[in-house]
This record gives sequence, structure tokens and C-alpha cells, in this order.
Amino acid sequence: MSRIGKKNISIPQGVEVEVQKNHLTAKGERGAIDVPLSHLIETTLGGDSISLKPKGDARGDAKRIREMWGTMRQMVEQAVIGVSKGFQKQLVFEGVGYRASVVEKNLKLSLGYSHDIMFPIPEELTISVTSDRNNIITIEGNNKQQVGQVASRIRAMRPVEPYKGKGIRYINAFVRRKEGKKK
Repeated sequence: MSRIGKKNISIPQGVEVEVQKNHLTAKGERGAIDVPLSHLIETTLGGDSISLKPKGDARGDAKRIREMWGTMRQMVEQAVIGVSKGFQKQLVFEGVGYRASVVEKNLKLSLGYSHDIMFPIPEELTISVTSDRNNIITIEGNNKQQVGQVASRIRAMRPVEPYKGKGIRYINAFVRRKEGKKK
């Protein structure tokens, strides 16, 4: 049994959920998200909650059904949260001369290379730069996977190095520092 899959998903105020044959649509104040549903999982909409359970007793696919049960539940929950609250990730820059700014529909990054990097901002996301030194980037959107993917791509442009701690990291991330050379 899936511990995650057994939990019901509560639907917050202002969110509409529709279940069709092979997909679920969540609509809220931040937009709408479609989630493709697995044919192995039965989705039931009841009042102010959504419940998922495995279909039938497919003996050959028992492991696959258990795997999909928890996965489908999390995808549906993320869609409901995405249209009501949204998701956000924050990145911080550490290093001399490292800064960012939003120019039209691009994120302009100065990361110590010989040139500035222009990162195109996806239409579904909003990216803002804060702090007095222009060193904190906030990425917001409805789709958790897309927010995390963009944050990861930006972070990969200048990973944190362990000796001086320079680079791009998530705002709460701990950077294990190494000791430098000895004479």
C-alpha cells in the first residue's frame, strides 16, 4: 500500500477541479493546469477532496500500480497547489561582480565570464531580482517541475565552488567549505 497515495487531497476555496476519463483539470485564480491521469489509478472527486486508489487487482502490474498511485497523487496535489498558491524558488549569488537583472523577456546574468549571459524567461514563469546588490533571484510559477527546472538551469551556469563559496546556490543551501592550500 502506498502511504502517500492513501491520503486525500483537499481542495482549497476558489479552486475548481474536473475529472475526465484520462485527465484532471484544476482551475484557480492563478490559471489552469491539466494533469494526465494513469489508466491504472481511479480518481474520485467528492465534495472538497480528491481521492485516488488503484483500479482492480492486476496481479502482474502490482508493483507498477503502487508506483503510479503515489506519483499520480503528488501530481494532482501539485496542480491544485499551483493554481491556488503557486510555487517559488530563490537563488542567491556570492562573488565579486556577480549580479543579475531582468531585461525585457530575458534574465541578464553577470557571472565573472568574459560576457554576460542572456537567459530567456519562459512565458509561464515570472522572474524578479531583489536585494541592494542585485544578488537574489526569485522564480515563481504554477508548475512546480518547471520552476525547479529553471532554477536548476540557472544554478548550473556557475555552481558553488567549495574554497571561497563563490557561485549560485539556493537561498537555504549549505555549502560545505574546504580548507585551502597550506605553506
